[in-house]
Amino acid sequence: MKGKVVLVTGATGGLGTYVTQAFLDAGATVIGTSRKIQQSDFNNPAFTALSAEISTREGAKALVDQVVARFGKLDVLAHTVGGFAGGQSVVDTDDETFRRMFDLNLNCVFHILRAAVPALRQTGKGRVIAIGSRAAVEPGPSVGAYSASKAAMVSLLKTVALENKDAGLTANVILPGTMDTPANRKAIANADVSKWVQPATVADLVVWLADEAGKGVNGSVIPVYATVADLVVCLAGEAGQGRQRVCDLGLR
Repeated sequence: MKGKVVLVTGATGGLGTYVTQAFLDAGATVIGTSRKIQQSDFNNPAFTALSAEISTREGAKALVDQVVARFGKLDVLAHTVGGFAGGQSVVDTDDETFRRMFDLNLNCVFHILRAAVPALRQTGKGRVIAIGSRAAVEPGPSVGAYSASKAAMVSLLKTVALENKDAGLTANVILPGTMDTPANRKAIANADVSKWVQPATVADLVVWLADEAGKGVNGSVIPVYATVADLVVCLAGEAGQGRQRVCDLGLR
């Protein structure tokens, strides 16, 4: 990844921290963004912190403009921003919860895509990797607003993949199961965390998709309920054929 300019949204979140560090370890120049990010969050000369508000089109555009003005290009967008709310049936879901889920899980990615895709197209091999959720394709009870927002995000990313393949740009979505983060451990007491997905596993897959090895994977919806080694084997089998792909992998 040396020489690549990578923008990570939600860079200080439970998963974003791992994704940012994984790109830095791979030799990329990484711009991390969140509302309250600081330069001291990552001790690496290849890291730049840019606070931004991507919940509006103007905020997202200003962020991407800063990146391109400072670094001359944008090669990779890794979008890890999202939020969760549950506990209500569809009938009982209030308007504010429904709006909040779509603002966090759909509108933010919509704004950052509109801002970033033109710059990514210019490289001839841009990459977009977004983090969805298992709930996007396997919705459960009492999470209707969350599941619907994540499913809409998947549709948006698959559309971007189709619209921009002529420019060598790929766009893929990773769908993790429950991830082993401090926030989830606090929120879900007495859970069997041995079955949860490790953030480092997801981060490794993000970097693989962004690197040369993942160039043939486009428009894919990738469940991460297994090890990253299994995922790479599954994806590599289709990479040379340019197919849209959902790998069927079981939880370990």
